[in-house]
This record gives sequence, C-alpha cells and structure tokens, in this order.
Amino acid sequence: MPEPTWRSNADYFLRESAGAVHDYPLVTARKHESIRPCRKDELGEIGEIINDAAQAYQGVIPADRWHEPYMPLEELKQEVAAGVSFWGAEHRGKLAGVMGIQPIQDVILIRHAYVRTAMRGRGIGGDLLRHLHAMAPGPVLVGTWAAATWAIAFYEKHGFRKVIPSEKDRLLKKYWSIPDRQIETSVVLADEKWFQTAQWESR
Repeated sequence: MPEPTWRSNADYFLRESAGAVHDYPLVTARKHESIRPCRKDELGEIGEIINDAAQAYQGVIPADRWHEPYMPLEELKQEVAAGVSFWGAEHRGKLAGVMGIQPIQDVILIRHAYVRTAMRGRGIGGDLLRHLHAMAPGPVLVGTWAAATWAIAFYEKHGFRKVIPSEKDRLLKKYWSIPDRQIETSVVLADEKWFQTAQWESR
C-alpha cells in the first residue's frame, strides 16, 4: 500500500469520526515503536500527553500565556475540526508522543508536538518530525514559544531555521489564528524548502 499523503490523513481523521475502518499500515520507527495516525477515540490521550509535556512551559513562557490545563479538551477538538491531523508514536501499545500536521494555503504546519515527560530522550519526537516532514508535499513551518529554547534547538537539530522577526510576524498572522500577545512571544522556524521558495519569490 502506498504511503498516505498529508491530505489523505486529514481525510482519514474525519473518516474515523464517522466510524470508518483504519486502513493505513503502521510505520516502524524503531524496534520498540510504531508511528501511525491517531484515532478520534484517542483525543483524551492526546490531550493527556500535551498537558503532561507542556508542564515544561510553566515558569518559562510569559505568565499571562500559561493556563491549566494547557490544552483543554474542547480546544483540542477545535484544533482537529480546523484541520490538524495528529500522528502518534507508540511504545508498548501506548501513545508515547504526538505531533500534528495541518495544511494551510500553500504551506504545511507542524502543530502541537509533544512527548510524554517519562519518554523523553528516546528519539520519539525526532521520529515523528522526520516522518511528517517526509510526507509534506510543500514548505513546512513550525511555531513555538521564543522562551522555549529546548524546542527551538530540537527543530534546528532537524534542519529548520528561524525566520527573521518581521517575517515571523507576517507568517503567524497569515497561517495561524493566535492572539497578538502570542505572536509577540513566539518564533517561527522553516524548513529549507520554505527558504528556497521565499528566495525565489523575492527575485
């Protein structure tokens, strides 16, 4: 069976909510893990992973941007309804990390990338990012908190680069639906394909 594209996986997530049968093969990332699309009945577990991992933000990001829980279930449902398709990495039959992908206009966004605190340092986030990045048919962007230096370093390790502040503001306003305060306190990183496209368009 051919590898599903990002668009077919967005369709898959919607089909699951209607009770469709999962017909995509698991993708082996490491001998103890597999990467696969998440199901609608796993929304609670996805939220659990996000809120566990997001504890790292407390006391680091601006206090007015922190709230508990970090990602309420209703907000998570809204993200899925807006087109975020989550993929998960399994460890011993349980989700260990999740990462979302969202096609917006002419780019693909990496959204809500989190690994359980107890499972960090095992390459799970890197496996998810490499898998979703390989699926993306166009430029890939990711936004994160400017104060989350570990997250920025993670994406830079995998070939992403920060865009300049003025371009960051433009991109966040164009592709994300977030308040001005979050725009002010965030950064955007882009893959090489985006930089090549931006360079060509500026000529």
